[in-house]
Order: sequence, then C-alpha cells, then structure tokens
Amino acid sequence: MFELFVAMFREEWRIHAVLFGPAMFALLPALIGAMAFMGAFLVPVVNRALPAGDLAAIVHILFLLLGAMVGGFGLVGNEVMNRRFGQASFVAYAARALPLSEQRIFAAFVAKDTVYYLILWILPVIAGVALASPFIGLPPEAVLRLFLSLQLAFLAGLAGLFLATTVYGRSKGAFAGLAVAIVVAVGAFSLASGALPPFPPLAVYRDFSWPVLAGTVAAIGVALAVSLLLFRPQSAGGERRHPDRFTGLRRRLGRLPYPALGAKDLLDLWRSGGGVGQVLFSLLLPLGLCWFLLSLLAPVLPSHGVLLLFAVLAGVLASTMYTWLTAFDTLGAYACLPVGVGDLIRSKLGLFALLQLVPAGVVLGAALLSGGTDVVLPALGLALGVSAWSVGVTVYLAGLSPNVLVYDPRVLLTYLAGVGLPVVVLVVLGLLHPWLGLLALVLIVPAVLVVRSGIRRWEAADSAFF
Repeated sequence: MFELFVAMFREEWRIHAVLFGPAMFALLPALIGAMAFMGAFLVPVVNRALPAGDLAAIVHILFLLLGAMVGGFGLVGNEVMNRRFGQASFVAYAARALPLSEQRIFAAFVAKDTVYYLILWILPVIAGVALASPFIGLPPEAVLRLFLSLQLAFLAGLAGLFLATTVYGRSKGAFAGLAVAIVVAVGAFSLASGALPPFPPLAVYRDFSWPVLAGTVAAIGVALAVSLLLFRPQSAGGERRHPDRFTGLRRRLGRLPYPALGAKDLLDLWRSGGGVGQVLFSLLLPLGLCWFLLSLLAPVLPSHGVLLLFAVLAGVLASTMYTWLTAFDTLGAYACLPVGVGDLIRSKLGLFALLQLVPAGVVLGAALLSGGTDVVLPALGLALGVSAWSVGVTVYLAGLSPNVLVYDPRVLLTYLAGVGLPVVVLVVLGLLHPWLGLLALVLIVPAVLVVRSGIRRWEAADSAFF
C-alpha cells in the first residue's frame, strides 16, 4: 500500500515536471506562499472593519470551501480507476495487475491527492502567514493553532464532500435522506441555542483543547474510511448499455456550433457520474458556502453588497464549467477525424454558454430569497460578464487543458492577474452604485477577442507539434 502511494506520488511529480520543468513546478508552492505573505498584511486593515472572530471564521470557511472543491472523489473515482480522467492515472490503472483490491488502490490515490494538495496549496499559505506574523502582531501560539486548524478545515471539507458524493453515487435516495437529516439537525440546534453549530476546526483555533482536536481528527478519519468502504468503482472490463440519447441531444443542440460534439460532451459529463452531481457539488454547494461567508460581511457592506459580491463569485465559479467539459477529452482521440483544436474549443464554449443558465438561475434565486430584486439585473450582469471574461482568459492560457495547466505558476499568476484586476474594479464600482454592475457585460466583447486569439494560439501550437 505504501509503495503504491509512493509510486503515485512520484508519477504526479513527473507528469507536472515534464510539462512545466521541475524548477517551475517547484515554484508553485513558493508563489502561493508569497501571495499569502502579502495578503497577511491586510489582516490589521480588515480587523478594523470586522471583529477578529468573524475574520477567523471567514478564513476557516474559505479553507473548508477549498477542501469541498477538491473532495469530489465520489464523482471522478470511476474516471481515475478506468484511466479516462485526463489519460494520466497510469499507476492507478496498472495497479489492477497487483494483488490489491480496487478499494485499496483508490485509497492510495485519495491519499496521494490529499497530500499533494496539502503540500502545494495549504501548507504554503500557512507558511506565508507564519512569515508575516511578526509584522502583523500574530503571536506564535496563534500561528501554531492556525497550522492545525486550517489543515483540519481543509480536510473537513474534503472528507465531507467525499462522503456526500460517494453516498450520492450509491443511492440518490440515501443522499436525500442524509441531506434532510443534516438540515433538521442544524435547524434544531440553531432553534435551541440561537446560533449555528460550532465548527470544530474553528474551535481548535479559538479555544484549543486536546479532546476537540482528537474528536475532529476522528470525525474526519471516519468520514474518509466510510467513503472508501462505500465507494464501488465500475470495472473497466464491464459492459454497460445506454439508450440512444445522442440523436435527440444533437437535434436539440442544433443551434450551437458543432452540435454533435456538444451532445457528446453532455453525455460524457452525464455518464461519468457527473451531470446533476457535478452541478450540485461543484457549483451549488460552494456557492452556498460563499453566501454564508458573505453574510458575515453584511454589517460592513451596503444593502446590495452581499448580492453583488455573491454574483461576482458565482461568475468566477461558473467559469469552471469549462473545466468540466474539457476533463474527458484529449486531442489525440480526434486525430483521425476532421476536427481541430479550434473546433473543439468552439463546441465546448457553445455548450458552456448554454450552461450559464444554471448560475444565472442561482443568482436570480438568491435575489428573490434575500429581497434584492431591485438589483437583480446588475447582479445577473456581473455574474455573466465575469464568467465570460474568466473563461476567455482560461481558453487563452490553457486551451483544452485547464485542469493540468493550472499547476504552471506562470499560467496561474497570469490568470489571477488577468481575472482579478477587472473583477476588483467591478466590485468597487458595484459597491459604489449597484447599477454600475451592468458594466460587467462590456467584458463580453474583449472576452470574445481573447477567445479568438486563444484559438489561433492553440491551433498554431497543435500545427507545430505535428
């Protein structure tokens, strides 16, 4: 088991080292640590606007959100085990020849991914904050508590979503029952105490105690163990028969560019175990956590501020739908067909545009539930404009491989700058006056130009390769 974990870990390193170069890939955690170091200097400024308790809660919720966005193993597990997910998990697939159960192979993969995310994303953030702590007045004992609590918050999100997606994959009814039970339990606790249930990782930071730490670690361990026991990968040698949905989908998507390719992408997404589950766990659940996080900022924001900031985050998260549509493709699969890089990108963007109805519906629902119908149009404009610009930058920088190239420090830094600067300007304008949020729709024009430039770029790279 340990040898398999080490082999997978080395494979992950070699894949990215070959793509970006060992030195460049090793710079990724340094880049993240440097951004955390600089961001830590904003803590005193934020503390003047927010109580320290709220700031700590926001940070821990962000790490919980990051873990939740990583932990959808129950949705992608079959792709990993059947060597279809990016055509990269060769060790996991080859391990079938060893006297190991599929659960143990998959457990090694989950352990590898978890450790990789901790090393690449979580620990660098903590290190950056630790380096800045003498300058921002954060005592050493608080840094030590953060070292524990932030990792626990990330692992809680990862383990919680792993369990949720695994139960969802086994039985939609069981998942609905689990969701209802959680909502009822949280509601009962809130009615009885007048507050939300405590978040154990945050409790570890605020008032450290060994029993709370041990209970949190045990709960995370139990969630991971139950998820691994419940997960049942489909055998690569098995046969499944599906009704012909391709013909109907192609007809319904007739107005999109390349409707046949769009229908194929939708079927890939659905039959991979994603579909509704991908929307639920990769979009709706993170947006729910974002809404809760933004509600903590309501006292220091204008009346329309929470909804407009939520719309911006919805736009950024909605742009990740493009990564869903590119997760199951490699250009080599189309090498014998009269299909080029540009055709694939255009087909996926056409389907991406259709899927924007989902985040638009979420923003509309949030406006109705929060009583913000007077600013619903600016909110929708913000969400759609930010989503269009974000996906344009993604196409230019990563083409058909956003899931892989995000680990390139140059790509990541360029993406953050290219998306972050316009978004900050739009947020400031929206907070000054809500209807200025409609200016986000102007971003659609440069987004189209960036996409065209990106298609030319990747077509040239494909021609040079062949």
